[in-house]
Amino acid sequence: MQADIITIGDEILIGQIVDTNAAFLGKTLNKIGVEVRQIRSISDNKTAIVEAFTEAQNNVDLVVMTGGLGPTKDDITKHTLCEYFDDTLMFYPEVMVHIEELFKKYVKAPVNALNRSQAMLPSTCEQLFNHHGTAMGMWMQKENTVFVSLPGVPFEMKYLVREQLIPRIKETFSLSALVHKTMMTYGLGESIIAEKISDWEQALPPHIKLAYLPNLGRVRLRLSAKGTNETKLLNEIDAFFDALYPLIGNHITGFESQEPIEMQIGDALKAKNWSLATAESCTGGALAALFTKNAGASAYFKGAVVSYATDLKQSILGVSAETIAQFSLVSEPVALAMAKGALQQTGADVAVATTGNFGPTKGDTDAEIGTVCIAIITPEQELLNTFCFGKNRERNLQKTLNKALELLRQKITA
Repeated sequence: MQADIITIGDEILIGQIVDTNAAFLGKTLNKIGVEVRQIRSISDNKTAIVEAFTEAQNNVDLVVMTGGLGPTKDDITKHTLCEYFDDTLMFYPEVMVHIEELFKKYVKAPVNALNRSQAMLPSTCEQLFNHHGTAMGMWMQKENTVFVSLPGVPFEMKYLVREQLIPRIKETFSLSALVHKTMMTYGLGESIIAEKISDWEQALPPHIKLAYLPNLGRVRLRLSAKGTNETKLLNEIDAFFDALYPLIGNHITGFESQEPIEMQIGDALKAKNWSLATAESCTGGALAALFTKNAGASAYFKGAVVSYATDLKQSILGVSAETIAQFSLVSEPVALAMAKGALQQTGADVAVATTGNFGPTKGDTDAEIGTVCIAIITPEQELLNTFCFGKNRERNLQKTLNKALELLRQKITA
């Protein structure tokens, strides 16, 4: 079974909002075995909407659209549906009662003519009743394609999808099993992984597909399978993933559905009864934030020193002026001194320090733009590394975070 997703709204096209509705719909439909053929974002314009409907007609089984169901004149989805289905709007008393109850409870203002228009729906539609808002969902069919219109407010849309749309799709259509599982790897590039697992990839059967999803120092490997038996497909996927460990096992950190790498590090720290601190310059506290956003981080995370300025590296972390003068601010000796200072200030057992030059200029260091030094100290060893990540400031931050997490995990779990 195939579906198109259409999100309607000029605010999406001009970048005023991020289209989270399409991502939610794609993920949710896929979970129940619906393949999404395409996602389109279009204008609040009758011509654009009709064109999208016509292109989808009989090419997919289902069209799910969001947006354009508000009470104002710029919301034209209902009128366009009537034109496309040769239908007219009809007053639904039960919807009007619902709207009045919502206003009494939450708005404390009279229902005006625009609000009353929300009770006008195409006469041939089947309602997906929206208990959390005034815009109803609508289910309509033309020839071989079902068209579903949902409100664009994410909270209301998600409620209707979970409580009404998904059960109805399952009742109406015959669905295949469609499963995905994603393995997380750190420390190898996409091309290197592809070379190492080439024979393994060649052995995949036609109904199992591999996708490489690289992201600045980490690569996700997703296996997707389609068939009639979900349990059998998952067992097949697990068997193929098991065969990857002899090939790239040192770089596998688990699966996307499992804990993220920073939580794995936290679990390993707790298992060893160790605590962690960070000393950050170029990462500006972003590394510490990855740990502290997780509930229970206080069990292993002591604290962070964000010493962006040179004088704070000296006064708080105890980095000597001589070390800075001899080696430069972006150097392994400075990173090591920062990590040692973090241990002294916090009493932690493990410290990770980052110092680097993200650009766009060299600033007060001689290091080339993109140079990053990472130091890790554990009760068992010290690790110093220097990397050159290029000249894109935003990418350098994410690369540094990913590399610090990769190295920290290796040392904590060794």
